[in-house]
Amino acid sequence: MIDAPTNSSDTTDLGESTGRRPDRARWALVASAAVVALGLILWAVVSLGSEESSRTPAADSADAGFARDMAVHHQQAVEMAYIVRDQTGDEDIRRFAYDVAQTQANQRGMLLGWLDLWGLPKSSPNRYMTWMKGGGHMGHEPKDGSLMPGMATNTELDKFRGLDGKQAEVFYLQLMYDHHMAGVDMARACTSQCEVDTEKQLAQGMVRGQQSEMELMTGMLKERGATPR
Repeated sequence: MIDAPTNSSDTTDLGESTGRRPDRARWALVASAAVVALGLILWAVVSLGSEESSRTPAADSADAGFARDMAVHHQQAVEMAYIVRDQTGDEDIRRFAYDVAQTQANQRGMLLGWLDLWGLPKSSPNRYMTWMKGGGHMGHEPKDGSLMPGMATNTELDKFRGLDGKQAEVFYLQLMYDHHMAGVDMARACTSQCEVDTEKQLAQGMVRGQQSEMELMTGMLKERGATPR
């Protein structure tokens, strides 16, 4: 688990080290979105279990493809959160990374759990994103560790690990912005192509949550004299 401030003195120390005061209104918005996302996950556990067995999707369906691919996509977001935790002491960045890691790890567990419930494999012999109709994803060729659109390459991750302080913060936000942009595209595709209502509802929650985080990241980059790539 990513370390988060545990008391007021920890928070004060981090704030003083960066020279910036947290934007409480923005963080309240993110916290609210995280609560909503968690609520959707808990609701999904109950709802999916109550759906009729006839709704179980096929192995090559959009439902199964989205669950498999988004689980992989989310895993890298969690990994990058752990990296930035060790590269900066900035309170805002560490708290944001903590929220992203917790939300996406929970969602990833839900997606993999559904595949278990459906009795479907967690990996597919087909290429990533073959379930997604239209868009630029079908033409994406996995290379240098970037399996899907928005995912960082191995070269980018190696560079990221070598940065610290403000440089690490900026690169993390830029990588995560790209990651979320592609994630929103994937989730939107599920809302129109998936057939399991509970999964579609979760995908809609992902769209809302990640769009809010993209707005937050744009503001955080601006504070650091940078913009999304």
